Formats: sequence, C-alpha cells, structure tokens
Amino acid sequence: MNLIQRNPRHYLWLALLLAAIAITYPLWSPYFINDVVDEAFPSLESAERDAVRAMPEAQRETLLAMSEDQPEMAADTARAMMAEDTTMGEAMPVAATDVAADDEAQEATSLRSGDWIEIDPIHRAEGSATLWQLGEQRILRFEDFRVTNGPRLHVYLSQNVPTGIFDDVEGFIDLGPLKGNIGNQNYEIPADLDLSAYRSAVIYCVPFGVVFSSAELLPAE
Repeated sequence: MNLIQRNPRHYLWLALLLAAIAITYPLWSPYFINDVVDEAFPSLESAERDAVRAMPEAQRETLLAMSEDQPEMAADTARAMMAEDTTMGEAMPVAATDVAADDEAQEATSLRSGDWIEIDPIHRAEGSATLWQLGEQRILRFEDFRVTNGPRLHVYLSQNVPTGIFDDVEGFIDLGPLKGNIGNQNYEIPADLDLSAYRSAVIYCVPFGVVFSSAELLPAE
C-alpha cells in the first residue's frame, strides 16, 4: 500500500505506455506478420473474365477451384464453355487471318522487367517485377517475390528509380495495396497509361512515406 501511495506516477506511465502500444498496433504489427499469396499468370482476356463472372454460380465456382491447381486447364475449359454458349445454328466460316489475329491477341509478351533491391536490412525485397502485354491488357507481375512487411504498403509505377528509403517517388501511379508480402501476384495497369514514362516499380509505405524497395524496369532482351 505504501508503494502504491508513494509511486502513483508509475501506474500512470504504465497505463500511458499500454495505451500507446494499443493505438500504434496497426502501424508496427505488420512487421511481424507474413501475408502469402500465389496468383496464377492471367490467361484469360478481360472480356473472357467478364464472361466467366456472368456464368451461373456453380460453373463459376468449379472453374475457380480448378484454376488453383490447373490454371491453363481452367482457362481452356472456360473458353470451351463460352464457345458453346455463343454457337447459334451453322457455324460461320472463319478466315485464316482472323485466326492468326486471335492467336496473336492471346500471346503474352514481356515488355520490361527488373529485380527488386535491398535498400537496407529492413527495407528490402527480392524476386522479379515484369510488365506483360496480354492482348489489350497489361499487367505488372511479381514472381518469386518477398518483401519485408509493413503498414499499408502500396505498389507504384514511378517515373524515376528510388534507391533510398526517403527518395522521392516522381510522377507515380498507384496500382493499389500490396496483395501480400510473399508470393506471385498480378496488378492491372490502366489501359490509357503511357508506360514509356515509367522507369520502375516501387513498394511504398504510405503512412511513413518510405520506400521499401524498387525494381528498375529495363527492356526485355
């Protein structure tokens, strides 16, 4: 009792410390948590994915389950199902040039790529970042990716190549929150974006305003 009476400030400071820990928990807790994702390489065009979303729920769920283990088979199955739905009467003849154009639209082309860098022991990443062209769609894809986790990490395309945690990220476009700090993942790029103006992909911590890593995007060889 005497100790409590003599040192009431100790309890006040302890209460303040616990309150500070609770309030700041969302900021520091991600450093100790891993979010793992593993997205397949997108093999359906945007219009095809829209058609899948419009399918009956049972068919859609079956395709999604199949895509986890066999993405290419799921894509082929989806295209076959869409072809059945759109066939009416006698098939129209298809010119060889139309077939060639369709095949070209389905082909994935690597535009530019780079490797993630280590800025310091805390702010670092590994793996690759690649810009892909899939018909009319463009994506930024991470493979063999791992980055130190942090609060509200976002994926940017930047017009410069930041290599320090407090470097400016110039003329950036935000592709959205990082889906996971570990694993393969895809980020869609706006169709009207001029990619020639962007030199790097960046993992950026929004609340602290720091760069966790960057990958300079160089032309594919």
